[in-house]
Amino acid sequence: MKVEKARIGDMPQIHRLVNYFADKGEMLPRSLSELYENIRDFFVVRDDDQVVACAALHVFWSDLAEIRAVAVAEEIQDQGAGAVLIQACLEEAKGLGIETVFCLTYRPDFFERFGFHQVDLMELPRKVWGECQRCPKFPNCDEIALVYEVQTTEGA
Repeated sequence: MKVEKARIGDMPQIHRLVNYFADKGEMLPRSLSELYENIRDFFVVRDDDQVVACAALHVFWSDLAEIRAVAVAEEIQDQGAGAVLIQACLEEAKGLGIETVFCLTYRPDFFERFGFHQVDLMELPRKVWGECQRCPKFPNCDEIALVYEVQTTEGA
């Protein structure tokens, strides 16, 4: 499975994919304008010209980034698309020199396979006070917060 950076033409497909799962209550919805604004964050897996999976690495600060909008079309789930996307996000974080990557999810077991561990959401104040306060679920978030400590090569 080949992972690529998203292109402009991918955004309507990413929008449909993400919001399909959002409509089922499995993730937060994303507007098309928000996706376009964050296009550089996105990785995709394609089947021919069709986006079948996506994930984004969003940088918050010099030491903190979030993996978000992870969505894999139902027909290819359990075939490794999600795993290659997470690996691409973690590699990019490492290349950027980011120390900590986090995610908010309803599927913590998926992220724990990569070395993420659960934390209290309040351990992520930049996320909570930067974005969470605008979420309709705030302050009663039911997603699970997880973090991953990136092994950077700086100083080695």
